[in-house]
Amino acid sequence: MEFDISYTNQAITPWGGMAFLRQMLDKIGFKSQVENCIDLPKPGSNRGYSPVSIIESFLVSIWCGANRFMHTEVTRHDEALKKIFGWKQSPAQDVYKRYFAKFTQATNQRVSDHFYSWIFNSVQFDNYTLDCDSSVLTRYGEQQGAKRGYNPHKPGRASHNPIIAFVSDVKLVANLWLRSGNTGSAEEFIPFLEDTFTKLQGKNISLLRLDSGFFGKDVFNYLEEKEKPINYIVAARFYEPIQRIIAGNQVWTILDEGIVISELQYKGQL
Repeated sequence: MEFDISYTNQAITPWGGMAFLRQMLDKIGFKSQVENCIDLPKPGSNRGYSPVSIIESFLVSIWCGANRFMHTEVTRHDEALKKIFGWKQSPAQDVYKRYFAKFTQATNQRVSDHFYSWIFNSVQFDNYTLDCDSSVLTRYGEQQGAKRGYNPHKPGRASHNPIIAFVSDVKLVANLWLRSGNTGSAEEFIPFLEDTFTKLQGKNISLLRLDSGFFGKDVFNYLEEKEKPINYIVAARFYEPIQRIIAGNQVWTILDEGIVISELQYKGQL
């Protein structure tokens, strides 16, 4: 088989698919939303990069596979990408480091409220199911907030313990807090839930679903005493009294092979 080999003076890139993402950003008005976010840190010099340029180029780097600051150098030197997004020049990795170092906890909160509100006001959904869960992210090296705690994958290794809320109906993350690895699942959960409700204001929750990590008296009291009640399901921790009452139950309904369900009442001490 013969191939014709030729050369071109045009810039080429392995990231040609980014042209479609550029169209998506234009369609949803991404740049105008960044410009309208008054809480974003501003450059310290008139010659500095604008927040729009920094955030957009950083986002594109992530889409192209970057998971470290140094990886952004790959997209920085890609001339075709610059043409696709209309950049005269792309920031170096140190620009991102200096810019994100300006963020404080308060800044993070205000900026996230702005963008979450924009996203959820743009998506039509209501009477939704809200799920909350926590996870364990193993960390290597020296990372801020990484501490030793419960880590089933790498016992003894430092980790983070993020808590996440997501809307199953539309497959969207509603909120996320990154916590230290020695934080329990239910710690800071109530303020996290209140923050989530704030971001989703105007939307009605049909059902709140929580796993057993949030099973506790404080959480139940909060949900029961809310001014506007919420239907909720919380997975019970498999304590011995619950094991005994389940083992003694004789009435089961078969749903499928290996799947049977039953219903019973139990009142325990929280």
